[in-house]
Amino acid sequence: MPWLADYSLAGSPLWTWLLTILLAAGLLAAMRFALGLAGKRLRRRLDAGANAAAAAAVEIVGRTSWLILSLIAVLLAARITGVIAPWAVAASHLWFVLAALQAALWIDRAITVGMVRSLVNRVGGRAVTAMLLALLLRIVLWAMAVLAMLDNLGVNITALVASLGIGGVAVALAVQTILSDLFASIAIGLDKPFEVGDFIVFGTVAGSIEHIGLKTTRIRSLGGEQIVCSNTELLKQTIQNYKRMQQRRIVFGFTLSYRTPPDRVADVPATVRRRIEAEPDTKFDRAHLASFGEHGLVFEAVYYVMTADYNRYMDIQQRINLGLLRELDEAGIAFALSEQRVSLSRERPAPRPGPAAASDGI
Repeated sequence: MPWLADYSLAGSPLWTWLLTILLAAGLLAAMRFALGLAGKRLRRRLDAGANAAAAAAVEIVGRTSWLILSLIAVLLAARITGVIAPWAVAASHLWFVLAALQAALWIDRAITVGMVRSLVNRVGGRAVTAMLLALLLRIVLWAMAVLAMLDNLGVNITALVASLGIGGVAVALAVQTILSDLFASIAIGLDKPFEVGDFIVFGTVAGSIEHIGLKTTRIRSLGGEQIVCSNTELLKQTIQNYKRMQQRRIVFGFTLSYRTPPDRVADVPATVRRRIEAEPDTKFDRAHLASFGEHGLVFEAVYYVMTADYNRYMDIQQRINLGLLRELDEAGIAFALSEQRVSLSRERPAPRPGPAAASDGI
């Protein structure tokens, strides 16, 4: 069709524009085919029981904007055919804007998916922490993307960045306490010093964690009342988490009478060991005559309870105590009693010399 060479648009023949459109359509079809093929392979891996990385990749690829890819295909085809010569400068800026926008969309989805899979789906993960972290990262991402686009388009962003910095400092100072608790909540969610349901002790507070919020943590104390503690102040404390105990080291002692014969005293450690080893979920460590106390012979025993359940430990200790009470009673060994001896005498004390007697002796 020779008439196509007789007409032009923006300084380029119509046939070059038609070729550009056809080339852009071909490039877009190729990109769709490549992304579709990659998506199908990832879905096949998911059906075959692939790991979470494949599922995350499927969701990230699904965030592709076909409008942006279409514009990129048009720009690429126009650059190949040469029809964008009058707008070469503008087209080069648009290239960067479109590429940055699509990259930001992919990274945005990657942040969301990453937070969900690494925190929420993990055992003990908290959705609040994941959402807060994802929000902060997405704000930073889009702020950087917008600033990069504006800078590429020739906008002077120096004053804008300075204004944002000053405004950010002012806001941070105004809500310093709130931000401190928010970041403390993030630290709790990531480091997990405790979780909901854990029994913790810090300072004079002992109780179970009921709720971990953005600003406060709520604890149900042993007395029944609810204690609300700031996340920042809570992390400043030395926390004892009893739910994560793998085993308990138990030290207990008792005192026997000094009237116990030495040979029977020597048999007491073996009796203690036998009683401890008779209990399930225990591991004997030692039993000794530790010292000579004020009221009797002091014995000390150490063993481990292979569970963190406090009630379970108390049941075991009670059975050990009752067993020792029976065996020592059968052996005729008595526990020491706190006693005090008072000696009485009928002799009258000699009279003390008075003043007269003292003067007579002078």
